[in-house]
Amino acid sequence: MQASQINKVMDFMRDAVAEVTVVWWSFFDWLALVDWRQLYITWSIVFVFGLLMHAQEPAFWFIMLSFGVKVLAGGKRRAELMAKKATAQADVATLERRLLEAQMSTLQAQVEPHFLFNTLALIGQLIETDPPQAAKIHMHLIEYLRSTLPQMRAVGGGTLGRQVQLSRAYLAIMQARMKERLSVSFDVPASLEHAPFPPMMLQILIENSIKHGLEPKIDGGRIDVAASHADGVMRVDVRDNGVGFNLHANDGVGLANIRERLHLLYGAGAELVIEAPVDGGCLASIRIPTTSLEKH
Repeated sequence: MQASQINKVMDFMRDAVAEVTVVWWSFFDWLALVDWRQLYITWSIVFVFGLLMHAQEPAFWFIMLSFGVKVLAGGKRRAELMAKKATAQADVATLERRLLEAQMSTLQAQVEPHFLFNTLALIGQLIETDPPQAAKIHMHLIEYLRSTLPQMRAVGGGTLGRQVQLSRAYLAIMQARMKERLSVSFDVPASLEHAPFPPMMLQILIENSIKHGLEPKIDGGRIDVAASHADGVMRVDVRDNGVGFNLHANDGVGLANIRERLHLLYGAGAELVIEAPVDGGCLASIRIPTTSLEKH
């Protein structure tokens, strides 16, 4: 026999052994995972088929072999397979969590610089026209950054109370800028201050109210921030009496950011609702189910 023919035969034997090994382990894994009721049904079918085909002996040996493997090694193999499956699921969950954290960090990074750049630009303008006012806003900005910057970086540890604190510091700067054209009020029950709440979302709504509602209005107006909890839902409202909001317009970067972050954190259970009150202005509301709050 030529060397090439010997090589072909060896290749065929290796492939055959590999296929038999795959089939055997597939059969072994099936035996380990199948319950006894299904196995009894399989044995019955094999036995009947063996009688019809006059192959009782192969059928008998199949039943005995599968019974022996199931009893002697099935439990151990089942435990190994379940452990392997659990490990794979844990790895997938870890990857999904890391992906979610990366997505959240990316979305949050879109909004963090916005307020800082705008405030620095304002200070630069006021240095030329109103140095005392520029110094006052500069002082508020330092206080704001010192007390709230760590909260802006919190991905999963933000609370409603901390976000209210951050928003108060932000509004102090805006009131220094707008003076009597801006008045604010907060109505947040103490019982909700420790409730989890995503960082920067409240401030984005307040920024939108000032930019689109109050700044275009000659005499300015007021912003009312309120929180409540009813029927398993925590609701955080930002209402202004400005020029109103175009409900048919597309979301800007800030609102789109809020919607996407809510979806990533809570799925379809949370929502951002924009309404036009009958007495004018705009009402923006973030609604989060209490069950979701308990998970986060």
